[in-house]
Amino acid sequence: MIAKLFSATTIGLEAQKIEVEIDLTPALPSMVVVGLPDKAVQESKERVKSAIKQSGYEFPLGKLTVNLAPADIYKSGSAFDLPIALGILQLMGYLQTELPQTALFLGELSLDGSVRPVNGVLTICLWAKKQGFSTIFIPEDNQPEASLVSGLTVIPVKTLSALIEHCNGRNPIQPVKPVSLTTLIHSSSAQPTNADGYYPNDMAYIKGQKVAKRALEIAASGGHNVLLIGAPGSGKTMLARSYPTILPKMTEAEVLEVTQIYSVAGLLSGGKIILERPFRAPHHSSSHISLIGGGSKLRPGEVSLAHRGVLFLDEFPEFDREAIEALRQPLEDGFVTISRASGSVCYPSRFYLIIAANPTPSGFAEDDPLASYKPQNRAAIARYQAKFSGPILDRIDLQVEVDRPNKTDLQTNELAEPSRQIYERVQAARDIQTRRFATEGIHTNAEMNPALIRKYCQLDSDGEKLLNQAIDKFHLSARAYMKILKLSRTIADLDGSSKIQVKHLAESLQYRGRWG
Repeated sequence: MIAKLFSATTIGLEAQKIEVEIDLTPALPSMVVVGLPDKAVQESKERVKSAIKQSGYEFPLGKLTVNLAPADIYKSGSAFDLPIALGILQLMGYLQTELPQTALFLGELSLDGSVRPVNGVLTICLWAKKQGFSTIFIPEDNQPEASLVSGLTVIPVKTLSALIEHCNGRNPIQPVKPVSLTTLIHSSSAQPTNADGYYPNDMAYIKGQKVAKRALEIAASGGHNVLLIGAPGSGKTMLARSYPTILPKMTEAEVLEVTQIYSVAGLLSGGKIILERPFRAPHHSSSHISLIGGGSKLRPGEVSLAHRGVLFLDEFPEFDREAIEALRQPLEDGFVTISRASGSVCYPSRFYLIIAANPTPSGFAEDDPLASYKPQNRAAIARYQAKFSGPILDRIDLQVEVDRPNKTDLQTNELAEPSRQIYERVQAARDIQTRRFATEGIHTNAEMNPALIRKYCQLDSDGEKLLNQAIDKFHLSARAYMKILKLSRTIADLDGSSKIQVKHLAESLQYRGRWG
């Protein structure tokens, strides 16, 4: 006699149906799991055996063969514990009804029979709905993310014995009530504020830095990348950490994308939905695998965990050269493809990049008064500045030199313009782009391809003349040329202008900088 149930596993942000087949034959007691399982799946034998006994059921005497099909797909994780245990109990006659073939079962079992959360539940729920499954049984702790999917009956399971009681109709478990993403987004606040209505990291607390703040406002409005160059203590890190407070709220599609990534990565704290834009700040000692993703299980890296949020790379020249160059594909394409011997996965990685660096190894520019305390070796400076990869700098839209605040700015007790006011302008500009690209399949000006640039970034004769002069002076590449047009379009949106004017183009050219 064979018991057959359905489960699922994730491959990147895609799901795959797994058939769990269990056979019990008279022989010496043993249990074997086949179907290309990893170590975690192999260890399910001991978890399942203990969970069944601790739940008050008898474990069968005989040879149990568990097959996870299709056999050519690598099975990882502990989500197959629940269907394996349920199949065994079905063979033992503890289930009084047949299990529906339109149901999926996911969950890790503790030794005492309780059901622990697993990764990738949101991705599997979305896939299950498309594939025509009517019901999915998940761990109770995973119900917040599963509640985002309507049109699918989601049953939260706390213990193995509770699931058996439910299946036998004696103590039915109430399904999860779907939640409205729109309501969640509108009721959420990006960050908690203090009594005066300011964020912990608020632009109001940053002294001076009008140019840098303006650059970040433009970047937030159009989804552009920023390079901040300045001496230690000039405020680069504070500017970067205040940046999320002026970003527009995530859309429903973005919330689903980001929550899926964090669910697959096992980073959803208590199954909570990601409503705030992520802020990732990896240390400069991070390897290119931790930055881009990969490893034996092809996990998402920092560029994917920062999807639709901020990736802040402080002390940029100190990052490994391989890690820096690996940023090219995600910056250009908005996704990263990871290929290993075990397979290939694709993760989205459309993030707001902020790079911060000192101008020289000592931290101070050669003409800085404080540089006299730090001997400036020209060869060392050349080697340091050579780490600013040309291809990466060509993908940066705004390059800003951050000067130290002057005495007047530091000593004033008045707060600067708060983040909420800047956010309102950013959101207004983003709303313009949402209407503009409603049928184009993109969200921001930074995502425009050459065809869309030609359509939405037309210049008048004066603008063409100014841009031609800039091409000759700055030796602009084709990529830099298009980035200037996209940046000009964003500045025009902030100005409420339907056309790109010369003043908008002139301001965008000011952010090319001397670094590339």
